[in-house]
Amino acid sequence: MSPSSTGAQAASVAGNSATIKNFAFSPATLKVKAGTRVTWTNQDTDAHTVTSAGSGGPLHSAPLATHATYSYTFTKPGTYAYLCTIHPFMTATVEVTR
Repeated sequence: MSPSSTGAQAASVAGNSATIKNFAFSPATLKVKAGTRVTWTNQDTDAHTVTSAGSGGPLHSAPLATHATYSYTFTKPGTYAYLCTIHPFMTATVEVTR
């Protein structure tokens, strides 16, 4: 692996992890292939959730304490919008391709 593979994340990136920091999900848009397990890590001192926007979505975490994680494996292509139900202004998207 090259050292550059751990560089700063852009607004829309490929990968399998997201952070929750400063009341925001990072990256705002995460691009993954179907079958990818994505893990969110809360780096804030406040609790946050990872919850699908709208009804019937697959994401539904319990409130995550500091350093807690939540993981979900995306099996179907599509765009998955999500938010924190405690702080609904916190929104982001996972784009899943084949």
